[in-house]
Amino acid sequence: MTELLKIQDFDQMYAIMEASFPDDEYRGYEGQRQLFENPEYKVFIHRNEETKEIDGFLSAWEFDDILFFEHFAVSSKVRNGGIGGRMLREVLAKVNKMTCLEVELPEGELAKRRISFYERNGFCYNSYPYTQPSIAPGRNPIPLRIMTYQRTITETEYEKIKNLLYRRVYHVSEQQMKY
Repeated sequence: MTELLKIQDFDQMYAIMEASFPDDEYRGYEGQRQLFENPEYKVFIHRNEETKEIDGFLSAWEFDDILFFEHFAVSSKVRNGGIGGRMLREVLAKVNKMTCLEVELPEGELAKRRISFYERNGFCYNSYPYTQPSIAPGRNPIPLRIMTYQRTITETEYEKIKNLLYRRVYHVSEQQMKY
């Protein structure tokens, strides 16, 4: 069963994040923890029924008409056991708005497998060029793509999503939005 993360469980979630993502793809400890002060940000978690430890999480930004999944990871101890798919289905069943996420370019086997996982779970790959701005000081921008739930998007919809993410998630100024 997926539930919302409580701040006292942050360290467990952050440990999975550190183990699952390259440095350029997540914020430092304090920066990530500060996101909980923003009412648009939330983290869904899955607990192991036996140990009660967090074994997966899905962080999301909920805006008026768009839900953006920022980070999604399952602990390497239980990966490939179906937890990720169940988490996605549970969260998506509660949402009635455009849902999107970022994925790596389909250049390596692991990236292709991730894209395939999302496609099996109802997401569509959009080929519009997209760069995730630096997520935190000292982190590098990353070329990615946007996937959207249940359908591909038009270029106009893509621009709207990109601009929303740049402004509200990455805090990119209008002058910097030249990616």
